Amino acid sequence: MSGAPQVSVEVVRTLDQLTQVYALRGIVYVGEQECPFAEEFDGNDLSGATHLLARIGGEPVGAVRIRWFAGFAKLERAAVAPRHRDSGVARALWQASAEMAARKGYRHILGHIEPRLLDFWENCAGFRPRAGRAPFRFSDRDYIEVIAETPACANAIDLDAPPLVLLRPEGAWDEAGVLDASAARGTAAGRLA
Repeated sequence: MSGAPQVSVEVVRTLDQLTQVYALRGIVYVGEQECPFAEEFDGNDLSGATHLLARIGGEPVGAVRIRWFAGFAKLERAAVAPRHRDSGVARALWQASAEMAARKGYRHILGHIEPRLLDFWENCAGFRPRAGRAPFRFSDRDYIEVIAETPACANAIDLDAPPLVLLRPEGAWDEAGVLDASAARGTAAGRLA
């Protein structure tokens, strides 16, 4: 048995989980990297984004934000607690992000990374620099654009997915949700007759 801790990753669905994501990002970006608060919490957290939260033994240790665009997903705000950076947390977050993107039918994931992290993201996730794209700068740091491909997913969610599958919580498309149970009740008119 390996001595590496077990990392679990979950889709953020509650306010409590989201505050844990914010705490991790506050530690990493605002605290360590001295990113201004308004630049870290940029208005994109609640508009078309999915957050993933990594845990070791129940403790929140990493987070990532995924935003969804036409034809690609964008991996953002990957944050791992300093004492867990060698625990496989970033790899677990990447794997969960790639699986979710593939299931949603996305074949490309874009990232903005600091050039010093390129080797890590190439080895961890297969990211490659985007050809013809110049480095850029924001929040007092230099960045490059990288892209990774996700494999085609045989059961990707598409227009032909069953209606109740499309109503299930993000990332839980294979689990019966609260609306599946409501569908079994029948119509209101049928219950009143």
